[in-house]
Amino acid sequence: MPIDGILLLDKPLGLTSNSALQRVKRLFYAKKAGHTGSLDPLATGMLPICFGEATKFSQVLLESDKCYEMSAKLGVKTLTGDAEGDIISTKPVNVTRADIEKIVMAFRGEITQIPPMYSAVKINGQPLYELARQGIEIERASRNVQIYDLRLIDFQGDSASFSVRCSKGTYIRTLIEDMGEALGCGAHVSALHRSFVSPFDTARSVSLDALEDLDRTGNRAELMSHLLPTEAAVSGFPAVHLSQSATFYLRTGQPVSTPQLPLEGFVRLFSDEGRFLGVGEVLEDRRVAPRRLVNTA
Repeated sequence: MPIDGILLLDKPLGLTSNSALQRVKRLFYAKKAGHTGSLDPLATGMLPICFGEATKFSQVLLESDKCYEMSAKLGVKTLTGDAEGDIISTKPVNVTRADIEKIVMAFRGEITQIPPMYSAVKINGQPLYELARQGIEIERASRNVQIYDLRLIDFQGDSASFSVRCSKGTYIRTLIEDMGEALGCGAHVSALHRSFVSPFDTARSVSLDALEDLDRTGNRAELMSHLLPTEAAVSGFPAVHLSQSATFYLRTGQPVSTPQLPLEGFVRLFSDEGRFLGVGEVLEDRRVAPRRLVNTA
């Protein structure tokens, strides 16, 4: 039986996102699965995994806001911007809590980042990290990202911890490196945890160990209970219910008219029976056009 839905995996330390995906895929006997937004092996936390029809909405999750908690080692710069990389420079740490608080305020709002060489950004089809491993560094275009909230949690000696809520495409390693440069001592990420991916509830996250325990004990029902419905990926969009005739024409690819549409934007589409149909977009003529429909067979 095909598996559709979303799992909020609490990814463990030391595992790549793809390795975590493959292990979960086997547990659920899923034919089609994909994760939404990689976490480095040294990072832990929420990794949404989409199964079956839910993979159609992976892009929505890739573009959603995220929250992280991170620790930084001040005074030490590494090749990769995290604890895995070779140390490339060290400097004494002569900063106060007030210095860090000032820098934190400067990095809130819209900021510009240059993607790190050790990233999955592709240039001419080749990931930057593959070039970096060959000792090749190339010029990268800067990008604007939003730091909605950035707070200093703790500061002791040469270690500081922060929380951040940010837009898609934000590189936390780059954020810490840039803050370290602004402090004049350099820094790298020593620990990173993704606590939240919009629009999901952190309380629904489940560890890989817990899932594998359920599989070993044959508790299939509880294992499956951790799956969120496919429409959870787009729960931030307004819900629109269609009549039986409107549902029919929509599923043939035609825009349809229906009352109580928002003025613009994307909407979740449901049949009059409450079955999730997919996502539509409100047109200027006040009809809704299908954009991504699920197979309800």
